[in-house]
Formats: sequence, C-alpha cells, structure tokens
Amino acid sequence: MTRTAIELDNSVAAELAGTQDAVLKTLEDHLDCTVHLRGNVLTLEGDDVDVDAARGVVEELAELIENGHEIAPGTIDVVAGALDQHKNPAEVLEDVVWRHRNKKVAPKTVNQKNYVDAIRSKTVTFGVGPAGTGKTYLAIAMAAQALSSRKVSRIILTRPAVEAGERLGFLPGDLMAKVDPYLRPLFDALYDMLEPERVNQYLEGGAIEVAPLAFMRGRSLNDSFVILDEAQNTSPEQMKMFLTRLGFGSQIVVTGDVTQIDLPKGERSGLIEVGQILKDVDDIAFVKFGDEDVVRHKLVQRIVTAYAEHAEQLEEQRKSRRKGGTGPSRRDDGRG
Repeated sequence: MTRTAIELDNSVAAELAGTQDAVLKTLEDHLDCTVHLRGNVLTLEGDDVDVDAARGVVEELAELIENGHEIAPGTIDVVAGALDQHKNPAEVLEDVVWRHRNKKVAPKTVNQKNYVDAIRSKTVTFGVGPAGTGKTYLAIAMAAQALSSRKVSRIILTRPAVEAGERLGFLPGDLMAKVDPYLRPLFDALYDMLEPERVNQYLEGGAIEVAPLAFMRGRSLNDSFVILDEAQNTSPEQMKMFLTRLGFGSQIVVTGDVTQIDLPKGERSGLIEVGQILKDVDDIAFVKFGDEDVVRHKLVQRIVTAYAEHAEQLEEQRKSRRKGGTGPSRRDDGRG
C-alpha cells in the first residue's frame, strides 16, 4: 500500500473540488485508489501502480486547469484515455477553433470538444443546453473560421423575435434598428471575433447577414454558414421552415435552451419536437450540454445549478401534494 501527497496551487485545488466535489468523486471512481483533498493537498492511497497512474492523471488535470480549462467530470475520462494511448491530453482538449490577434477560441470542456467536432463533420448540428455553455459563441467562432478560409461565402445569423411576435414593422427605424434588441448577443460575439470595422464591411457587403427568423421564409441558403440562436422559441412550423432553407455548400448550427422557452403558454417548442423527429437522421448531430459545461464566471455556474436544484425541489413538492390529494392552502399561495 502506497500513500502519496501532492501539493497543488490553491486555484487548482478549488477547481478540482468543483461543485459538491463532483470532479473528485469521478476521479476516485475512475482510479483504483482512494483520493482525499484537504486544503491544497491531494492525497492518493492504493497500490504502487495505481497511485502512480493516478498521480499522472492529477498532474495532467492540474496543467489543464493552469492553462484555463474548466474541468468537468467527463474531462477525467478524456485525460485518462489520452494517457492510456500515450497522447497529450492538452492536444485532445486544446482544439483552437479561431485565432485572432491575441484572442484564441478553443473548447474548454469535453462536450464543447464534441460540439466542435460535430460542427466540422455534420451538415446540421444542434447544441442544446443552459446559458453560458458556449453554444452560440463557439458556433460563431466556427462560422468566422469557415468564412475566413473561404469554405463558405457568407455567414447568416438568425433568431426568433418572440417578444415582438415577429411583427417588427411596429418598431422604429430601419431593419437593423428593429432587430438589434433581439440579435444583439450575436453582434456581441461577432465583434469579439473580429474588428468592428471588418464586421461592418462584411455586413455592408453581404458576407455577414443578420436577420430575424421571419425573414428566412421562401429562401434557399447556398454556400452559407447559418446559425439559428434561441431556437427554443421557434414553433415546430418555424423550425421545419428554417431547416428546409438549407442549400448546397451550406451547413446549419441550431442552438437553444429548452428550459428557457418564452413562447405563449401551450405552444410547442420546435427545438423539443425536432429532437424527436430527426434523432436518427444521418448527417445531423445533437450535442447536449449540462451545468458542468458552463464556462462563464464561476458564479454563473453556481446560479444555474441553484436554479436547477430549486426547480427539482418545487417538482418534488408538487408531486408530494398530488399524492396527498391536497392542493396549496390560501396561506400557501400567498393570498391568505
């Protein structure tokens, strides 16, 4: 029996601890030894060979964290698998999608890596998951790369304007002024990838087109990289209309979060329905993101997790009340 202690940087220790020690639990499940973390000291205990292998995994994880990676439980499988195949784990995860001056865009979680690979290999890719998982940002980075390398001649960004009921004529200004409130997140990502002057040139020349989903009807989109954002707010009819706009030499990326549907009550989401309809169709990929893939500020991940836990608690309370055969009292519903 061997026992070894590894002193880690405080930031590395905090990242490995993660939310509710999820990473450490997965690490211990994956390795044939006991894992303890106290402060910034990680202790491994087990047979000599197992501890040695575990130390290699921990050191690789620490290096990835120091290089800016968000470590999710699934990352451990990638690191261990890469080491088993005598590969550098960083080469598996550090897949640079777009590089511009000092900016480098690359996947930071295993699901993000799967998402990028799917976009490269499939004609239509769906990225579904909570806010902050990089669905739209990575898609726009892939679009920028495709345009710069002349794989496509234009980028088309679209989004349903749910709040205006697609009736944009009532808003003041020209088309760009009308759709700006709905498409601003897409503009923000574009300006993060390219200089504002270049983006404006592309917009004026038609190499980048930004328009609400209603403007896609009746078109055939050839030689284009097309991104539909906030797709949870499409109806099934809109989703079908959009997907059938696909033309020759084009590819489509659809992103959305099925927990953030803003459609009128009782109206079905096209994003939910399309997953059931197209799940077995060739050349189409569905990549699902979870809370562990949130790569914004650490607090965002905690907020997403807290809301998910709260929703589960409310659902359990509703189930409990239904089983008991009683509804909420006047005092419970805030009117007593």
